Amino acid sequence: MGSHRRLAPSGFDRGACVARLAVGVLSAAAAAVGAVPAQAVPHDDTRAEVDRLYAEAEKATEAYNKADERADALRGQVHRAQDRTARQQERINSMRDALGSLAGAQYRSGGLDPSLALLFSDDPDDYLDKAAALDRISLHHAGQLRDLQEAMRELAQERAEAAGKLGELEKSRKAVASHKRTVEQKLAKARALLNALPDGERAAYDRASRSGRSGMPGLGEDTPASGRAAAAVAAARAALGRPYVWGAAGPTGFDCSGLMQWSYAQAGIALPRTSQGQRAAGRQVSLSEARPGDLITYRSDASHVAMYMGDGQVVHAPYPGAPVRYDPVGMMPVSGVTRV
Repeated sequence: MGSHRRLAPSGFDRGACVARLAVGVLSAAAAAVGAVPAQAVPHDDTRAEVDRLYAEAEKATEAYNKADERADALRGQVHRAQDRTARQQERINSMRDALGSLAGAQYRSGGLDPSLALLFSDDPDDYLDKAAALDRISLHHAGQLRDLQEAMRELAQERAEAAGKLGELEKSRKAVASHKRTVEQKLAKARALLNALPDGERAAYDRASRSGRSGMPGLGEDTPASGRAAAAVAAARAALGRPYVWGAAGPTGFDCSGLMQWSYAQAGIALPRTSQGQRAAGRQVSLSEARPGDLITYRSDASHVAMYMGDGQVVHAPYPGAPVRYDPVGMMPVSGVTRV
């Protein structure tokens, strides 16, 4: 395959090429300036990055909460297993004492061969009755001891397995916490970028984060579905202005699911710790039927949750740096409405 060398252009030609290139660059730049406002694209990118990082942080929060909730449950299982083991050990000790006393009594009265004891007994029938009773008692106690020893072996195995699971969950929780720290570093960077924007751009971002979406259906009544829902609404309203705190469930700070759990706890209802668990904690209704106290979960993975307050508004803990506040119910894609 042949090769071709391009001839170097003359000085005049090179000058013409440079001129044409300069004109083209200037024309393109002029077109760009006319088509896109200065700094608009970088600012849009910053806002998108902040949104992405907030969503990542919230997913990490819910993953951490779930791991911590599972660890707490497992700790309870281990504690109950240890209690059962201790109670059974006490029973075994009592049975051993009883068997020891029985053996001592048999030893003290058993110096004679059973046949001679029967021969010299004043009442052979009474002796035979007592001997049969003693045999039954011994067999019964021995059977109980075997059963309890087997139960203890099983409980010891369960306890070891539970402790192993607890260790695994603790490692998982630490891993999620480590991921959380990584996301927080990204959030700090994003916040720094956001703070560097002009005041107007920052205000525009805040308005965008709190705006509703078009095409939302008409919503249901503005009265709570029950007295418990009304109590939860009152609690959530009382939390307005309190800070977003990663992994917190009140009363001085909250993450999104922590606020819902705390609010309903004030109404005497125990909700799961995570937004995914809360989505399944009641009856699903349509968004058009939403009433105050209903839980609104967002995004396809239900990684954010808020409480409907009526009049198209929710109360929620938005993200780090933003306090508990009102926002439109359509602030992000709704994935479910749960009536507790």
